[in-house]
Amino acid sequence: MLGPVILAASRSDKMRRLVSAAPGTKQVVARFIAGEIVDDVVPIVRDLTARGLEVTLDVVGEDITTVEQSYAARDAYLELIGRLKELGLGERAEMSVKLSMFGQSLEDGHELALSNVRPVVVAAAEIGTTVTLDAEDHTTLDSMFAIHQELRKDFPQTGCVIQAYLFRTEEDARRLAADGSRVRIVKGAYKEPAEVAIQDKAEIDKAYVRIMKILMDGEGYPMIGSHDPRLIAIGQELARRAGRKLDEYEFQMLYGIRSEEQNRLAAEGHRMRVYTAYGTDWYGYFMRRLAEKPANLLFFVRSILTKG
Repeated sequence: MLGPVILAASRSDKMRRLVSAAPGTKQVVARFIAGEIVDDVVPIVRDLTARGLEVTLDVVGEDITTVEQSYAARDAYLELIGRLKELGLGERAEMSVKLSMFGQSLEDGHELALSNVRPVVVAAAEIGTTVTLDAEDHTTLDSMFAIHQELRKDFPQTGCVIQAYLFRTEEDARRLAADGSRVRIVKGAYKEPAEVAIQDKAEIDKAYVRIMKILMDGEGYPMIGSHDPRLIAIGQELARRAGRKLDEYEFQMLYGIRSEEQNRLAAEGHRMRVYTAYGTDWYGYFMRRLAEKPANLLFFVRSILTKG
């Protein structure tokens, strides 16, 4: 039951300071975060794509408090796209964005986030790639889906994320699948109340399978975000039953987790995309990775004790 506790800590400024100052933190963060600036992540993108993998890049940071910070987030993505263009990597690397980073929670945040993300989507399209809108806590989703729908009018390749643990998600999946959207499905990594989200892990897995089937049977492009070997195997079988070719869906995993499995799936001809995060505001992202898997937390604690 450590997951909910860690997720609560991800919103605590006090815990942010404690974790950031811990002697083993840097070592563990480097496992999940590819670097702090674009120059850090470029060699990693080159290496991953050279091995037949694809990439989605996330400039981490979500708890912004000013309009100026939202502009800085937009500009960070535009800088990233510029570097991908220089390197000719646009077709192998897309972007993932959190609309909270683009000002969604500020006054008039919906319009602010839309105005910030649109030039990023435009620039991505110009280099032959696209953007996926990440899902955050349930209070943000109506705005995210509305922005997704608006962007798809001009850029139908724009993707979005759905979370299996939310009760609403099967209905969202049916709508998106019928609409031909690019959809990443994940289990969900935010602390959500029982009124809106499934709390039992086994029931979340069952919901995940039901939603995968909806997506595979639909008109869109499913992106299976999971490290679970059983769910990956089920996804492959559902794709086969739906008559999908290997380039009509993909698997996605996080940078630093199950790298051998990533390589195996790519070698078998699957599209395998690595979710690669970088940036200085890594705390919230890092804590959710610890919450997802107890082994990650044990690795962190062991590193602190070793360095202490």
